[in-house]
Amino acid sequence: MNDNNKYVPQQKSPLGVVWAVNCHLHTPYSFSAFESIPQALDMAVAENVKVVGINDFYATEGYAEWASECAKRNLYPLFNIEFISLNKEDQAKGVRVNDPSNPGRTYLSGKGLAYPSFLKDPYLKQLNDVKDESNHHVERMCGKLNELLESCGSPFNISFDEVKETFTKGSIRERHLAKALRMKVAENFSTEADQQAFYEKIFGGKALKSPVSDVAGVENEIRGNLLKAGGAAFVPESPEAFLDMDDVCQIIINAGGIPTYPFLADFGNKQFTDFEGDKEKALEILKKRGFASIELIPTRNTVEVLEEYTNFFWNNGFVVTFGTEHNTPAMEPIEVHVQTNQKLSQSMLEINYKGACVIAAHQELVRQGKKGYIDENGVADVANRDEYVKIGNEIIIKPIEYS
Repeated sequence: MNDNNKYVPQQKSPLGVVWAVNCHLHTPYSFSAFESIPQALDMAVAENVKVVGINDFYATEGYAEWASECAKRNLYPLFNIEFISLNKEDQAKGVRVNDPSNPGRTYLSGKGLAYPSFLKDPYLKQLNDVKDESNHHVERMCGKLNELLESCGSPFNISFDEVKETFTKGSIRERHLAKALRMKVAENFSTEADQQAFYEKIFGGKALKSPVSDVAGVENEIRGNLLKAGGAAFVPESPEAFLDMDDVCQIIINAGGIPTYPFLADFGNKQFTDFEGDKEKALEILKKRGFASIELIPTRNTVEVLEEYTNFFWNNGFVVTFGTEHNTPAMEPIEVHVQTNQKLSQSMLEINYKGACVIAAHQELVRQGKKGYIDENGVADVANRDEYVKIGNEIIIKPIEYS
């Protein structure tokens, strides 16, 4: 372990210190604002974030690099994963869960998966199949995008294989297509006016709102105008693209992790989805579905709602953690902050750290072949949550090296 980096604890607490935590970071192993894992972790060091969780879509391939690069920097690594699942009951009732546009579609995270991995069939096959289908879906969108480009007399097209080789580490997202298209436009049209004119043409007469120098803005407009529902290159996802919520939870549990429900809470203009608007009812349903862990992305939320939901679920026995995602082109700080660019309060810092401690304890106990915070049936040891906080705190203070 490299001892060159010294960390300044953010706050005092009964645990001794409360380290800054970011429990949800996407990397280039899916789509990410970061060009590399070292870039992300160097930012964590610079911002005194001590505990960092990789959280890629359908991917665990980044775990080895995450572990080794964290060790070089005295960072404690958490090994997480993200899925898009489907709850058919909610879909039939038209209930929007944590996807505000698609009833029944439900994002789920797995926290503290085993590393090295021990996931076996049939669960490993399920994971690989849904990852392959996700890639094939983007390939079909690339085909439609090329049809559009040809119809507009474009001097270039988009090679799916080139996108895969140049921009990804195996998991391909529609945002990679948006990035490739933006770069091709910049290569083929030298002036800003020519680029704007080309975007207006492929957008069906709709002008580009962002300056062409605004990378994140342009890519978001490409995605919104061409790749989302109603866009010329949009392809509906097949049923094979989504595993049932229960199947996703079983994959997470059998991979050694803790199934975790990601709350949107008050996304955009203080809106809530049907499922999340009533936190008491959401708590009841999540418990019935076997969840004992939630996470929030506070950059979406107001201070009031973040603290209301965090305190409510923590006080009702849930593990609660925060992250930033970084799964768009926009580069933001690693240190978690609230929608209004406010820092987390002392109480939020502490709950986030305690949640990370529970995950760290679970992760290390499972690595040693012992029972973690949840058992093989996914049942959480809620009554002893404070003990896992203490165990995890000791692990984080004296982190192990993963081989």
